[in-house]
Amino acid sequence: MGQFATLSEVDRIASVNDPVQRNNQITQSYHELSLELSKRLGLCANWCTFATWASRQAGQTIRQNDLHATLESKLAAIPALSEAMSGIAELALQKGATMDKHRIGKLVWEIIDPKAAMNRASDAVARGNQKVYAEIAREFARFLDVCGKDDTFNAENITRFCDTLKPGDPPNGQQYLKQAFQRYYEAFFEPDKKKKAELMLLANIEVGFHEQTRLQPEIKEALEASVLDARQFKQHLISALFPYQGWINYLGDWFRSLFNQPSPLDKTLGAYTDIVRRQIRLFLTANMMELGFPQGVRLRLGKDLKANFPPDLQQLAHADLIAILKKIDPTPNSLTETAAVDWANLYDRLHFIADLFRCYHDTQELVSAPPFDSSVAPTTE
Repeated sequence: MGQFATLSEVDRIASVNDPVQRNNQITQSYHELSLELSKRLGLCANWCTFATWASRQAGQTIRQNDLHATLESKLAAIPALSEAMSGIAELALQKGATMDKHRIGKLVWEIIDPKAAMNRASDAVARGNQKVYAEIAREFARFLDVCGKDDTFNAENITRFCDTLKPGDPPNGQQYLKQAFQRYYEAFFEPDKKKKAELMLLANIEVGFHEQTRLQPEIKEALEASVLDARQFKQHLISALFPYQGWINYLGDWFRSLFNQPSPLDKTLGAYTDIVRRQIRLFLTANMMELGFPQGVRLRLGKDLKANFPPDLQQLAHADLIAILKKIDPTPNSLTETAAVDWANLYDRLHFIADLFRCYHDTQELVSAPPFDSSVAPTTE
């Protein structure tokens, strides 16, 4: 077993403090685990294969790659925000602010702090990357250590392994992982190519179901890193503009709230923060919702897949595989509406991921290509 596939090495990598270094090592470790599994399963994509490329993509958000500068430029170019900014400045001056419009605009920008939003998104993605790796990669390494050397099917051995996993559904239980490792083990010894492909697809989806359920808090947090509460925003702005009138403004807000009468400034700030929230979320979604594969392929997760099911997976027969797809795939045996419109929606993600696993099952380059190879170029499929 390669050095990154050992249990002790997985534990070491999971404990690395620096998020960028940790992500690089996690990505490489997934690749090593994928290669190790391919020795028993063949050069078709197992869950660790897809995790390699997903971790590589997560690294771009973790490193940020000047994303905050791009975000600032994007926000600055939105006419509706410029108009709202001008309105805020006018209203602030009417209330007696001594700053000029330029300084007020700069103050508003400092309170929004797009770089802080990117930092929050980066931190959430890094924690999710670490959490999933520490749990699931560890189980794959343990699985390879305990069961990977079996020359013949050993029911007692795989049962002992699976019995150590927690019963129940995710996020707290590991029932889907238990089922997945049973499928992988069966696939070790399955001579029929089609049956083996279906076992592997089912196992990949079951691990994916567990993984995505566990990741739900971090994904939602990353996409909502831009959350800007209008009331808090106003309080920060008023405090900075009128440092000696905070209690007067507070009383004014309190009286208006009694009669549900927002001031013109309330309305303008509310509209401004709504636009900022929406635009930052769209930006983060666009940058998080893509996946780079070898040979320059980049998949937009918000668009329907443009691929084909491999021959062995065009018609499915495994009852458990059909059952789980009924649960997460509203367009069975079709790539219609695979696009995950809202990546924060668990079942939108699972629908896309299940079809992704199915389409790219036989893509040998996913297994063999090193994740940091220059062949992964920015070409969109």
